[in-house]
Amino acid sequence: MSTTSHPGPRTLAVDCGGGGIKASVLDAAGTMHVPPVRVPTPYPLPPERLVATVVDLARGLPDADRATVGMPGMIRHGVVIATPHYVTRSGPRSRVEPELVAAWAGRDVEAALAEALGYPVLVLNDAEVHGAGVVSGSGLELVLTLGTGLGSALYDGGTLAPHLELSHAPVRWGVTYDAYLGEHERRRLGDGAWSRRVRRAVEGLRPVVLWDRLYLGGGNARRIRPAVLEALGDDVVVVPNSAGIVGGVRAWSLRSPGGAGDAPG
Repeated sequence: MSTTSHPGPRTLAVDCGGGGIKASVLDAAGTMHVPPVRVPTPYPLPPERLVATVVDLARGLPDADRATVGMPGMIRHGVVIATPHYVTRSGPRSRVEPELVAAWAGRDVEAALAEALGYPVLVLNDAEVHGAGVVSGSGLELVLTLGTGLGSALYDGGTLAPHLELSHAPVRWGVTYDAYLGEHERRRLGDGAWSRRVRRAVEGLRPVVLWDRLYLGGGNARRIRPAVLEALGDDVVVVPNSAGIVGGVRAWSLRSPGGAGDAPG
């Protein structure tokens, strides 16, 4: 990779999802100079196996000076408080394994990855990294990612706010946003009915957050029907799923001082 045009740290950006883990190396301007590489998320997935998977991906990419890793769940200061998919036997909607719950709870993944990779690492919720790639840095900006489940991140004036797991809140009849809008339901309902669900969820969250801009990202955002997007209004924007990688550089400058996104380096 050439760094002549954009001197500065090269960032390994890793987007860890329920179905796949993808990575690339970015220059200081956030440009990918190699196509992202992707592997299926291996299950069962204790922390050590995730670390080994990231290291294996890094070996096949250009050298980096630091890394940003986005993963699902509640992450504070690089420590996993809870993660939804990686505590299951074979992935989303499979049986939760108590030993994996115990293995992940309180695990300092940031420190483990930094030790394995040999350079500073920033670990955030995956929607927060996605948001870092798209927010304007002005006003209150909410990011919702639509994929296996629902991810969320909130930025105020370009500063990352403490993470809230909106996906676990009930949306109707005790069903969580994760279950209501996740990939399983999209497949069951079809894109049309699922898109209407997205609209109901967005309109339900609007008076709670009163955002200046809402970004809809993740792999399924492109499946929202045009008529639904038009009805949502000009303050709602669909952004590409590649933001989960591209945000890896900007995440280092948008994390809150002393807050949930703090990392060494």
